[in-house]
Amino acid sequence: MGITNFIIPFIVLILVVVFIHEYGHYYFAKKYGVGVTDFSIGFGKEIFGWNDKSGTRWKICWIPLGGYVKFFGDRNVFSQADHEKIINKYSKKDQEKLFVIKPLYQRALIVAAGPLANFLLAVVIFFFIYTFIGKDFTPAVINEVQKDSPAMSAGLKNNDIIVSIDGNKVKSIMDVSKFIALSTDDFIDFTISRSDQQLIFKVKPNMVESEDNLGNKVNKRMVGIKIGAYNNQINHVKLGPAKALYYSINEVYFVSISSLKYIGSMLKGTGDSSQLGGPIRIAKITGQVAEIGIIPFLSIMAYISISLGLINLFPIPLLDGGHLMFYGFEKVLGKPLSQKTQEGFFRIGMFLLLSLMFFTTFNDLKDLGLF
Repeated sequence: MGITNFIIPFIVLILVVVFIHEYGHYYFAKKYGVGVTDFSIGFGKEIFGWNDKSGTRWKICWIPLGGYVKFFGDRNVFSQADHEKIINKYSKKDQEKLFVIKPLYQRALIVAAGPLANFLLAVVIFFFIYTFIGKDFTPAVINEVQKDSPAMSAGLKNNDIIVSIDGNKVKSIMDVSKFIALSTDDFIDFTISRSDQQLIFKVKPNMVESEDNLGNKVNKRMVGIKIGAYNNQINHVKLGPAKALYYSINEVYFVSISSLKYIGSMLKGTGDSSQLGGPIRIAKITGQVAEIGIIPFLSIMAYISISLGLINLFPIPLLDGGHLMFYGFEKVLGKPLSQKTQEGFFRIGMFLLLSLMFFTTFNDLKDLGLF
């Protein structure tokens, strides 16, 4: 697979996901009368761009790993403590376009709108898939329990119907591998239907180095079962608007909660941090998925969009969540934090983000066999 096969789908994915994120900020900024001087997809030197009637510079830059919306008069984009010093620089008409003079709830909505737009994009993608392609509702039955496997030790048997895993209802064969992979506890709870009785088994999975469906090396939690369709009947259904919306929102919620649990397990030292990837791994997987078809590509776009929205809500300065954290302090204290205090937080945030970037890049290079 050539490098262009990775880069082109990756750039398309990033352009869409980042544009939607930044447009969330832009839309609410314009709604509340905030001036926007720049709307940039990417960082660094501008490749091309144009100015609209309101004076906003829309541009594409060389480094496609993010983007930003720059507000009129703001040095720190979202957070600014020295209000009076800034306000006095502008005329009465220009002051109305300043972000810093807007009510707290409006500033918070403008900041939160970026991540929320990413969640909305994911909902729209899943809604489209479930409505026009369909969703699988094939019950999962155990066709084989491997000898001396964790599943056999726990008491699982052939022909057991899997009802739920870790409290998550199994509505499809595909849910089984997903719920097992996203589990973070030492034991996985299986609720099984056997002879019209529901039984609960605790299975301790083995961590095995394996390959995913795309051929990438991954560490998998394996329990030793083979799954098939109940009565060998596949149930793939196109959903109506209400059900499609329900399952779309539910998928976004599940992925968000599972991601938070996974991050929590890594912070506690029990999670597998080797699976945490950065842009290189995302580009690789995006290229592989794009070769399969447009629907898998849209699906990976939805999951990346959820991840971007979720990460940006973390209370880390330089991220949207960091600015929301500052607004929380402002609400409690009755005034913004001092510029010096904010700058101290920003340094900490920069250190954390650079450390995360270094760690994920190391994992990516290791995944490519360069370490």
